[in-house]
Amino acid sequence: MDWEQLRRSTNVQDRRGGLGGGLAIGGGGAILIAIVSLLFGANPSDVLNNLTGGGQTTGQYPSTPENDRNADFAARILGGTEDVWTNVFQKAGRTYEPTQLVLYDGSTSTQGCGGASSAVGPFYCPADQNVYLDLSFFRELEGRFGAGGDFARAYVIAHEVGHHVQDLLGIEQQVRQLQSRTDRAGQNRLSVLLELQADCFAGVWGNKTADVTNLTQADVREAVNAAAAIGDDALSQGRASPDSFTHGTSEQRVSWFTRGLQQGTVEACDTFNSR
Repeated sequence: MDWEQLRRSTNVQDRRGGLGGGLAIGGGGAILIAIVSLLFGANPSDVLNNLTGGGQTTGQYPSTPENDRNADFAARILGGTEDVWTNVFQKAGRTYEPTQLVLYDGSTSTQGCGGASSAVGPFYCPADQNVYLDLSFFRELEGRFGAGGDFARAYVIAHEVGHHVQDLLGIEQQVRQLQSRTDRAGQNRLSVLLELQADCFAGVWGNKTADVTNLTQADVREAVNAAAAIGDDALSQGRASPDSFTHGTSEQRVSWFTRGLQQGTVEACDTFNSR
């Protein structure tokens, strides 16, 4: 994947190194908090706040070629999503309003979604319409989940931007309203459909940027491996009930990402009315 051909976005807030209340990166095991909270329906931000008391601590973020290259990578992937979704929205007679990508190390604050931490992994906050990413997650993705490669990392960012697209289209709000009128199992089923659609939107982005980035089948396999590795069934290793799933099985996540990648249209991503 030739990601350096993508335009670097200016919609990046770099809070690494303590800006905005960063915490020095420790061990990677904290991400297990996110896995447990997602599988059992808890809000990862609430889990973090309970552990930290909502406090923020600053630390030193090592400025290394790897870290700086990862930051450049994230900014360029974001720029690629902006170009694709701006074009898609324009063709539909709408205006795409870009999200802000917040890069941090350890922990930071959000406006409306509680504390952000490497423990919860990358996420989108509808309240402030920002995507939050601790770049150490890239090492987790490869080391813990065995899903390395540039397109695997790009898929993670494109998925979170997919949630922003849902927000702009009013889909996220509709789902939250439906969730408020059903039980926990119903809420989880709706959450799965929302997440699978974000996977599909990530695939749409991949489809429309393939020529620019010279995407290969090897690149596609990287993203598919990532989607499979973070399926609810894979993360729980068969220990959790399907009623508790919030993101979809590995098979579902791969299927919807692949559908978006192959068809390249928003219409192909209607997980809520799929048969």
